Amino acid sequence: MSERKPIEVGSFVPDFTLKNQHGNEVSLASLKGRNVILSFHPLAWTPVCRDQMKELDLNFDLFVSMNTVPLGFSVDSLPCKTAWAEAIGLESLQILSDFWPHGAVAQSLGLFRDSHGISERANVIVNGEGVVVFVKVYPIRQLPDIEEIVAFVREYTGTEVSGDVEVQHCMKTETGTTCIDDGRNRGINATGK
Repeated sequence: MSERKPIEVGSFVPDFTLKNQHGNEVSLASLKGRNVILSFHPLAWTPVCRDQMKELDLNFDLFVSMNTVPLGFSVDSLPCKTAWAEAIGLESLQILSDFWPHGAVAQSLGLFRDSHGISERANVIVNGEGVVVFVKVYPIRQLPDIEEIVAFVREYTGTEVSGDVEVQHCMKTETGTTCIDDGRNRGINATGK
């Protein structure tokens, strides 16, 4: 667990500006009026972190339909984020580099592990006014439950989503991990056998 107490529901999130995998700056202020999922993962190039980001990417349009923007965060450098996003085939999700000052955003939210130099695995949902409405820190090796996040956002926003919309998942297989999108196997296999 973090050496600090995680930010609490009802707290205001200070603005930040970080670069995404394309080198473009993203600030919380630029997303004002929309809910934002701040999804922290410890490090790129690890299986659980990959699945966490892929599930957000697979469900990106669903979140956007609920006036919510998911963002991924880790302390990895920008070149690392760029290479990793390409390797795992992210299409819509922006993953932000909280590299320097090292883990500053994670630290400001009480989600930085000083002893390891990484962030916790956590989801923080911020409303359109910058106030935290959901916080959950997960065991470092646990994949966050994407259905829990979708259900919370759906309830919080009061958005009715068509009954034929399904939450997309990544699944462990004998040969690695496969992510399914709209019923089509899009196959990523970054874990090997």
